[in-house]
Amino acid sequence: MFAYIKGILIEKGNGYVVIEANGIGYKIFMSNISSFALGEDGNQVKVYTHYHVREDDISLYGFSTKEELKMFELLIGVSGVGAKSAISMLSVISPSDFALAVISNNINSLKKIPGIGVKTAQRIILELQDKLKNENMIAESNNEVVSVVKITPELEEAFSALQILGYNRRDIEKAFNGKNTEEMKLEEIIKLGLKLLSS
Repeated sequence: MFAYIKGILIEKGNGYVVIEANGIGYKIFMSNISSFALGEDGNQVKVYTHYHVREDDISLYGFSTKEELKMFELLIGVSGVGAKSAISMLSVISPSDFALAVISNNINSLKKIPGIGVKTAQRIILELQDKLKNENMIAESNNEVVSVVKITPELEEAFSALQILGYNRRDIEKAFNGKNTEEMKLEEIIKLGLKLLSS
């Protein structure tokens, strides 16, 4: 319903902010990291939003970057992970670290997040990897998708991580066209991809 809200930061609370736009004050739930990134009260800010509707609750959740929003939407699509749990996860793990944990089956990284046990971590990995496989099948069946960069095993893993975060395979390959990543570590490639795709 709302892609983003741009306005004046009026107030910061515990787990939420209030932004005034066109005379309306929007209460938006955010992670502490995203809230801190907005700066001081009175600043002009832009927050990407998710309009969350349940039988007993209608809330706005906010994010400082599109990558955080995509990560949140992926997480709440996992059975057993609610919006509040997803926001808690955003406070302790970055989108690139999250994607890396999922594609490398790193349950220990996810277990470090408060409220996430072994079973939930396994479910997150299983369900998001299934989504990734489906997206790969779609990409492979599209004859227009042409590789424009030398694909190494680490680059392929990085591409998979970026697809988990919602990016299209074709757009990823175009973003990396002409970039030399052979000496880069996996996490560095993912971070570079996030920077290239958000610019």
